[in-house]
Amino acid sequence: MRNLLLILLLAAGAARADADPRGLWLTASGNLEVRVAPCGAALCGKVARVIANQSMSRPGEAMAADAQPAQEGMDVLSDFLPSERETQPDGRSAVTEWRGRIFNRENGKTYDCLMSLGPTGELKLRAYVGLPLFGRTQTWQRVPGASQ
Repeated sequence: MRNLLLILLLAAGAARADADPRGLWLTASGNLEVRVAPCGAALCGKVARVIANQSMSRPGEAMAADAQPAQEGMDVLSDFLPSERETQPDGRSAVTEWRGRIFNRENGKTYDCLMSLGPTGELKLRAYVGLPLFGRTQTWQRVPGASQ
């Protein structure tokens, strides 16, 4: 019984570690790797590597005049603070959602954004204007083997 309890506690700790959005992420387009890390009391994301500096626009569609090519160190996520918490089975409180801002280099605009982790560890980013109901969600994948 004691071994079973130890295994369950270790598994719960591992699940909490996986629920941390810090680390290296591949964007939905596959063009960029973004490192999410603390910046003061918040979480922020900077371009760690440019894989392909391509537009996500449809073929033949021109990019906006304000579009900016991606560069290493460019801020894409800013000021993400905890906005929702959930009580874990062990009684601890864990953050399940963060609220901040996301920069769209395609049009040079910054949007409000909700960030959460999906059920299989993917990063869900919902950018919106006004209400999240009117937003669009992107899914980023954690870069395998990358350290936080």
